[in-house]
Amino acid sequence: MTRIAIVTGSIRPGRQSLDVARWVKSIADEREDAQFEIVDIADFDLPVWAEGTSPAFAPGGQSAVAQAWAARMAEFDGYVFVVSEYNHSITGALKNALDYLYTELNDKAAAFVSYGSAGGARAVEHLRGVLSEMQVAHVRNSVLLSLFVDFENFSTFAPTQAPTAAVGPMLDQLLRWTRAMEGIRAEALVGAA
Repeated sequence: MTRIAIVTGSIRPGRQSLDVARWVKSIADEREDAQFEIVDIADFDLPVWAEGTSPAFAPGGQSAVAQAWAARMAEFDGYVFVVSEYNHSITGALKNALDYLYTELNDKAAAFVSYGSAGGARAVEHLRGVLSEMQVAHVRNSVLLSLFVDFENFSTFAPTQAPTAAVGPMLDQLLRWTRAMEGIRAEALVGAA
């Protein structure tokens, strides 16, 4: 069965990322066409990336924590990134976590659930550029959560109907692209043999 990771994008105390990831998973778990798991980057306690060689040339990194993180992300066929917007971009923690990866994400698909004052849209645009460099196919459909209407007092996650209704179509598109990318990965293996 197709496996999709719902990846948190923040590690700070009081973050909403894990609550949003749990919400996405609760909706996704109603489906029978894939398995969904939350991967919380806070569980890996990744130091600031300072490996001697890029993961593009030395997959898995050198440290034990880098190897554990890379192995975990390699388990999945596709990803939903929960993207919180900080300073019009993704969090440093998410960028740092991605810097440890490369081949683990190649020829896979990703979708986005974002939040911020502008729904996190600016952060998603930045993340699309990062993932393109990592050879990840990212889908158009996304879920945008507004700090003004989907979080009571800007702190308690309370999604409204519009983003809730957007999760299903986003997952539909992600799963189509994820399955298409499985064919691309298989073709690459045949070409490498």
